[in-house]
Amino acid sequence: MFSGIVECTAEVVAIRTDRQNKDFTLRAAFARELKIDQSIAHNGVCLTVVDIAGDTYTVTAMKETLDRSNLGLLRVGDLVNLERSMKPDALLDGHIVQGHVDQTAVCTAREDADGSWYFTFRYEPRGGGLCTVEKGSVAVNGVSLTVCDPTPDSFRVAIIPYTFEHTNFCRIDVGTVVNLEFDIIGKYIARLMQNYMK
Repeated sequence: MFSGIVECTAEVVAIRTDRQNKDFTLRAAFARELKIDQSIAHNGVCLTVVDIAGDTYTVTAMKETLDRSNLGLLRVGDLVNLERSMKPDALLDGHIVQGHVDQTAVCTAREDADGSWYFTFRYEPRGGGLCTVEKGSVAVNGVSLTVCDPTPDSFRVAIIPYTFEHTNFCRIDVGTVVNLEFDIIGKYIARLMQNYMK
């Protein structure tokens, strides 16, 4: 489980295709602290460390993950948001994030807010609790954010300078594809309501 508080960004230094899987090697500040089998969120996607070499480590993404997320679009040199899994005694500074990306969205606007930024994202509505609500939580590329101005297929988020500089939001522009994980509590409530209405 994660909180949506990104620890750092990592640069993709190598990508290897193995049948329908892709191995991503990343250079990260905390690579030497990792261990094999450890779970790390990459742009919000929980992946397992399979190899470590100096200041780099490697993870594998299978076809389902590549199809559902933006990881299949990564290229060498791209920045990826990283978060190691929460410890049981850690403060929940963001919100409950599972590392199970629901779908992708596309940035449709990036607005200067006199020191901060507003980003608008549009996604394909799919039901089942995959929606946003005003002042609710959503994870965008693994970053826990508060929703502004939601519609049935879009929402805005406000990004402060610290988040802009310490995540890959600094590279998000109109047309960029991002990962979305909707609020797990909302998804459970939606499923309960569907069952209740049957």
